[in-house]
This record gives sequence, C-alpha cells and structure tokens, in this order.
Amino acid sequence: MSDVFKDKSQKRDKKAGKVTSEGSHGVRGKDTRTKDSISTVSCLTELGHHDDNARMEHLIENTYQIGPYKRFPIPAVTDILKDVLTSYLQEEKYEVEWSQKMTKTICEVIRARVKDLMIPRYKTVVLVHIGQLAGHSMQISSRCLWDASNDTFASYSFKNSSLFGAATVYAVYFE
Repeated sequence: MSDVFKDKSQKRDKKAGKVTSEGSHGVRGKDTRTKDSISTVSCLTELGHHDDNARMEHLIENTYQIGPYKRFPIPAVTDILKDVLTSYLQEEKYEVEWSQKMTKTICEVIRARVKDLMIPRYKTVVLVHIGQLAGHSMQISSRCLWDASNDTFASYSFKNSSLFGAATVYAVYFE
C-alpha cells in the first residue's frame, strides 16, 4: 500500500472518529524510581483488536432533570476505601515492583465495589498512591473541571510501619 493512500485513509478514519490499530491499545504510564520512592501506575482499559460493535456508545436519553435523584454516598465510599486499603496493605512491606501491581489491583477493586453501589448517572475516577515511609513528606493535589453542586469526592489514607496508601474516588455527575 502506498504512503499516499495510507495517509488519506488515516485522515478519513480520523474524520470519521475511527481509531487506527496503532492507537487502539490501552495507554500505560509507569513511574518507577528506586529507593525512597512512590509508585504510581495508571492505565486505561485495553481496547485491543476488538471490533467497533464492542465500543458502541451508550446514549442516555434526555430526562430534563437538573440534578441527580440519588446523591453520591460519600460515607459509604469512604468505608469502601478504608476497608480495601486496610485489607490489602495491613501486613505488607514496601517494595517498588509489588506496589506498582498492587496500585492497579486496588484501583480495580475499589472501582468494582463503587460500581456495585449502582449510583445512576455518575462517572467515577479512582486514584491510588502507594509510597514508602522513610521520613519524607509528600503532597498530593489535583485539579478538575467541577460542578460544586453535583460533583464530589471521597478519600482515605492508610499508614503502616513501612508504607502509606492514599485513595481518592472522584464522582462526576453525567447530565
């Protein structure tokens, strides 16, 4: 296939909203440092080589409601965060490779348990940080485009003798 034909087909696919096979894989970011570090692993669900039917948009019809019928239950989500962080990190020692895998595992468990609450019309974002306790300090911050009347978050921090864990769940109302 000629380069000109490839370029034209890629432009046409881009205009049509299709993703090429090169860009259809999940994005993974790793931040691996040695001693006295924090491990953060972020990922998107891998789309792989699935057909377009698997990625159909889920459209919600207009309800003309101004706010949510059911608010995001911050105390229930905080209890989930406390339970998951405590159960996974209670007896563990900090190791770089282990913490990268555990960060992803804890994110998936929290996301699944929050989804089990079946809160309609909220999109959730889960962030988990695991780091070594070695006499240093750390500040975690974030910025979001936010609707203060409907959007919210829940967070919890855990510490044992060798590591700390911080988890945050952001809930954004989807109108």
